[in-house]
Amino acid sequence: MSRALIPVLLVVFLDLLGFGIVIPLLTFYSEDFGATPLQVTLLMAVYSLAQFAFAPLWGALSDRVGRRPVLMASIAATVVCLSGFAAANTLWMLFLFRTLHGACAANISTAQAAVADLTPPEKRAAGMGLIGAAFGVGFSLGPFIGGELSIYGYAAPIWVAAGLSAVNLVVAYFMLPETRHPESTTRPRPLSPAAFLKVARHPVVGLCVVLTFVLTMSFAIMESSFTLFAEHVRGLGPVEVGRMFAIAGVVMIVVQGGMIRPLVKRFGEAKLVPIGIALLAIGLALLPFAPPFVPLVTVFVLIAIGQGISGPSLHSMISRGATEAEQGFVLGTNQSMSALARGVGPTAAGLLYSNVSPAAPFLASSGILVFGFILAVAAVRRWSTAQQDLGPAH
Repeated sequence: MSRALIPVLLVVFLDLLGFGIVIPLLTFYSEDFGATPLQVTLLMAVYSLAQFAFAPLWGALSDRVGRRPVLMASIAATVVCLSGFAAANTLWMLFLFRTLHGACAANISTAQAAVADLTPPEKRAAGMGLIGAAFGVGFSLGPFIGGELSIYGYAAPIWVAAGLSAVNLVVAYFMLPETRHPESTTRPRPLSPAAFLKVARHPVVGLCVVLTFVLTMSFAIMESSFTLFAEHVRGLGPVEVGRMFAIAGVVMIVVQGGMIRPLVKRFGEAKLVPIGIALLAIGLALLPFAPPFVPLVTVFVLIAIGQGISGPSLHSMISRGATEAEQGFVLGTNQSMSALARGVGPTAAGLLYSNVSPAAPFLASSGILVFGFILAVAAVRRWSTAQQDLGPAH
């Protein structure tokens, strides 16, 4: 691993650690303010819908002014928004600060662009895997910390998350380098419909971006409704939910940090994407029928393996299929489509949970992934053909 990647990965880790702390608490915290199941999932949706609107803007801006200032601004805004979320005393304040946090969250797409700056094409899957591993570490420790600290009140872990973001800001100020190449500039306005359409029609990665939307939406449906299901159907509390997310995060660390490199070397990232999606579909179909604790954790592990295999492989395909000059814009738009999916997914989950059954969100997300598998086969075929035409360096 290049030493230049270390501060980028540290920034991602600290950011996701703070983000992960909030995950197991969000349902319980918002229910203390009188939130219904639909309002709980909408609280998750507004964050991602705001991110959908602004992620490509940050990606294009990082192409223009650099990765470092965009990451610094995003981290500073996270400190303010998490503090406001922890200090809120009404449900509308929760929605306000959650929405503002989503609008300012530029970390992952910009960090992915920084990794692309620092890695050659043939090592990009491993680089994206390291981002996934940093994500996994933060996302395993974060929910565990949040769940354990919930005994001091649901707001206490959120204040800790705000403090970690402040530490992250200091770390980024002193350690984070600028990685952008001088020629990495982007011309299109990222918020114009034509720009989104341009990426979706990209001859190499267009179907991959559409697949990102489908894959992320199905996962978001599960993620946003699982805590409701765990609390009201399985009788689990924030401590148990936090530990389950922690176990899933550890599995993602192992897969993305240690297994993805030899898997890509042997099979190639293109073959791994449909395999990961198939594992996800199976796991999500089994989830509502698995009782706690060992069967439920086993299914969670299967889901984590599927996500750990498919996620970085798909991101690598998108990064390798885009030129250096369009890295920030394409990855930012891809991240924005992911954010839109994370907005649509929780909204659908809340409606399904409230109006159909608690199991309906998981079965629906599994069904969506059946379509995703078919789309993955087409996307892989198009991408592989383009790579053969361009040569192995791409």
